[in-house]
Amino acid sequence: MATIKFAVDGKAVTVDADPNMPLLYALRNDLEMTNPHFGCGLAQCGACTVHLEGEAIRSCVTPLSAVVGKKVTTLKGLGTPKKPHPLQTAWVEEEVPQCGYCINGWIMTAAAFLKKHPKASDAEVRDALAGLKCRCGTHVSILRAIKRAQQQMA
Repeated sequence: MATIKFAVDGKAVTVDADPNMPLLYALRNDLEMTNPHFGCGLAQCGACTVHLEGEAIRSCVTPLSAVVGKKVTTLKGLGTPKKPHPLQTAWVEEEVPQCGYCINGWIMTAAAFLKKHPKASDAEVRDALAGLKCRCGTHVSILRAIKRAQQQMA
């Protein structure tokens, strides 16, 4: 056990846990956050994606020791109800959500990618999102929403 200090969505947090424990478990169990989600536990689906210092990472395979003193941003911290992130707005406008389980991975991955590559082509966006899973099959709507947000962010 160790005392792990880091920031989540702009707030300082402390977790007493094994430094090898996945960040996802600390976020969901210790900090009682409802996002990100547990999907595969193998970094293959993206449901657990968060930003670590602005980079999209899979929290299910990131040990707590990797976040000491760093900033973690979850989907909740990406925007607010009064000022949502353009991707969050586009998701609603394009009526993307079905079950909603995968939204975390798609939005968080796209947000980190578009921040670095605001003028990315459709092919580059698709490549950046490779490996994310949506069992509801809303991929076309997802890509439409990302394109809409990309235009708003330009």
